[in-house]
Parts: sequence; structure tokens; C-alpha cells
Amino acid sequence: MQSNDARLLVHALVPTLAAGVVAVAVSAALVGGAGAVGAVIGTLLVVLVMGAGLVVLQQTAKNYPQLFQMMGLLLYSVQILLVAVFLLTFKDTTLFDTKAFAFTLLGATLVWIAAQTRGHMKAKILYVDPDSAEAKKAETAGSPT
Repeated sequence: MQSNDARLLVHALVPTLAAGVVAVAVSAALVGGAGAVGAVIGTLLVVLVMGAGLVVLQQTAKNYPQLFQMMGLLLYSVQILLVAVFLLTFKDTTLFDTKAFAFTLLGATLVWIAAQTRGHMKAKILYVDPDSAEAKKAETAGSPT
């Protein structure tokens, strides 16, 4: 993973975990232990699904840049399906409070997307490699004599 990729991951991860801590505290205060467990599970689900998606997308961009846009669309579809499967699997659970889980899942996802967007906007990532442009110019310039 390149330093830009790690930086983007950290810029999205830290605010999401902070929002998760707030959600756990609020859920514990309003619902009790089951609410806190639901908030923790919701936060972890967002971090795992969105973090894995970001890593996969960055690897695709590095190795197969021509597939980047298609992979992004496929990745978001798979992420939605994974969360849907999790929701269907645990829809009648008594392990945690489902409302606290749902609100935390929604909030953490929105925080992740906002933080990732901000990280991309703040990152100074070159879309043209200046070194390769100089080398190409030198190759096509012809003989200096």
C-alpha cells in the first residue's frame, strides 16, 4: 500500500471510529448494554466493509487502472450486498439492540464517506507523473548533435 493510500485509509478510519465511540456512549445511555453492543457491531461492520473496499479499490487502481471505474461500481454493489446479508442474518437477534445497530451503521457510513471525500479533496495526488513526461520529451527530442 502506498503512503497516499494509507493516508486516505487513516483519514476515513479515525473519524469513523470517533463517531463509533460517540454512538456506543449514546446507545449505552439510551438503551443499555444491548445498545452498546449494537453500536460496536455497527461500527465494526462499517470499518471492515468500507476499509476492505478502499484497499481493494486502491489495489485495482494500481494494478489495473483501466478497470478502476467498473471495479468501483462493482465494489459498492458488493458492499451493499454484504451489509444486506448481515442485516438479514441478524434481523431477529436478541444479541444486540437492532435500532442502535441500524442508527450506528447509518451514521458511521455517512461519516466514513464524508471523511473519505475530504481526504481525497485534501490529498495532493498527481494524476500525471512529471518524471515520465520529462523522459518522454527527452526520448522524442532527437539527437543533441
